[in-house]
Amino acid sequence: MIGAARRLLTWAAPMLLAGCVSASVELPPAPVAWGPSIAVETAPVPLDPSDPAATAVGDFRYAGGIAITSTATSRLHGLSDLVLTSDSRIASVSDDGADLFTATMRFDATGRLAGLAGVALRPLTEADGGPFTNKSRSDAEGLSFLSNGDMLVSFERDHRIWRYPASGDPRPVPVPMPPVPMASNDGMEGLAAAADNSGYWVGVEPGSIWFCRLELSCDPVEGLPVPPVGYRLSGLTTGPDGELVILHHSFIPAIGSRIILTVVRSPREGKTVIGRLAMGPSTTVDNFEGVAVAPQANGDWRLFLLSDDNFNPSQRTLLLALDWTPPQ
Repeated sequence: MIGAARRLLTWAAPMLLAGCVSASVELPPAPVAWGPSIAVETAPVPLDPSDPAATAVGDFRYAGGIAITSTATSRLHGLSDLVLTSDSRIASVSDDGADLFTATMRFDATGRLAGLAGVALRPLTEADGGPFTNKSRSDAEGLSFLSNGDMLVSFERDHRIWRYPASGDPRPVPVPMPPVPMASNDGMEGLAAAADNSGYWVGVEPGSIWFCRLELSCDPVEGLPVPPVGYRLSGLTTGPDGELVILHHSFIPAIGSRIILTVVRSPREGKTVIGRLAMGPSTTVDNFEGVAVAPQANGDWRLFLLSDDNFNPSQRTLLLALDWTPPQ
């Protein structure tokens, strides 16, 4: 996916001036801004605030993490998915104004995640190519790119999946979505193109996972890990050999945020769980809704996790990196 996606974001340039601010959320007191160059501030975060020397959670080795803020825009919030579009370039969508966020990750001399550069915000567009005008239409939750550069975005409240052409045409077209009832704020949180380009995975927040084909239909895939009690499905991605990575998140006020990340080999056939990461309030964890995988030259994976701060000052936009060696 990474190599094929290097050209994927060029379609967005004509839409820099489109869009409007949703009136449904009170934005923080900072300039409302889109543009190809957004200044951000990043600060390093430890894996375990109570133990700065901690370097791993189970089999997953910490490779750095940052908290992301900006005083240049009030729109850098609510990031709800994560895609790698090159070895270091990332993309996400906002679940309030349907903005497309892109940035280049920076790494220190030891290869650990250290910051961001080249940050841009671009508004997505309505079916007619015009701006979104309300939250019920602009609640973008999932993001993925097809091998030809087309972008898929899933929306909740008004549930749908749209395909934005790589050509730059701002008018998206609908594509198949799971034919299942969804509550207003309980929709398609997970979206990931299949590694073999045969279709795309869709995860619905209560836990069902579907495999969809363009211009055909979506079919449920049974036997995959389901959210434990108190958890919900919050993200999906695929590995280099077609593995499915499933992210489940829980928030209980008396406990805090927790996540479980599960790696499934042969998700449409054998459905073998080959890896599992669990993080709780003792670690640096928040409302993680984005997960992406970067295969390494030695066969290891580098996983990235991105959190949605919900436009809430008590939450943070976090980007973490963890290294993992898959079993043979």
